[in-house]
Amino acid sequence: MRIGVVARLDVEEAIQLAGKIIELLMERNVETVVDTSVMEKLNKYEELACPLEDMDTDIIIAVGGDGTILRTQSFISPKEIPIFGINMGTVGFLTEIDPNDTFTAIDEVLAGNYFVEKRSQLQIRHNNKFHSALNEVVLMTLKPAKMLNIEISVDDEVIEELRADGLIIATPSGSTAYAMSAGGPIVDPRVEAFIIVPICPFKLGSRPTLVSDHDEIKVKLLREGKNAIAVIDGQTEEEINYMDEIIFNKSDDFACFVRLTKDFYRRVREKLIKGGLC
Repeated sequence: MRIGVVARLDVEEAIQLAGKIIELLMERNVETVVDTSVMEKLNKYEELACPLEDMDTDIIIAVGGDGTILRTQSFISPKEIPIFGINMGTVGFLTEIDPNDTFTAIDEVLAGNYFVEKRSQLQIRHNNKFHSALNEVVLMTLKPAKMLNIEISVDDEVIEELRADGLIIATPSGSTAYAMSAGGPIVDPRVEAFIIVPICPFKLGSRPTLVSDHDEIKVKLLREGKNAIAVIDGQTEEEINYMDEIIFNKSDDFACFVRLTKDFYRRVREKLIKGGLC
């Protein structure tokens, strides 16, 4: 087995835990690859270093929160390398393992006692450029305190024209992220659907909508002079101009996660209780 290690770079505890994981893997004679940014923070393991986008491993251990998972996935897609998340973030819906259980969990993985869970992703097309998103795409105005005029179509049928602060198009994985905070439903990751959630719509009848992930969603800006920015998984930004269309489909590529248990609803209950700042 060949395992890569990445970590959240702004938390010293995450960097140090990544170092201990590397030592454990080396003691177990596991071929180990270390994200170049982590190597630079630890100031060692130069011989194991590899840029994240060049990693070609059986598994990647990601030490951090959901942001670390999303960053990792954005770099490795479309290779479908399973990610094993150690939660060093605030909530961590995409991560499974508590830091205190790290080494026991890794031993379980090395023993083969795990399964791979596949999560659907969005494919986003704008001006002949393609992106993918595991969680969501957020459209928001470039100018604070201004609203967007948006047309939303599903399979070429206009389902809504609205004025709002913005719009979220989310996957089931993203249903527990910004979409949930904006009033959208929590969706089991096994459900084949996308969620459309207006952000503070002016029209009270504009409600979150669940659509099949076999449908094509198109979003168009209807008012000149009110440009928007599309934020893709919090990692990439794309400017959207008047009458531009941004098109959403289900990606052919999946995000993959190493799981030890099948307990989505228990994790959701626990994470919602712990969703504060501490």
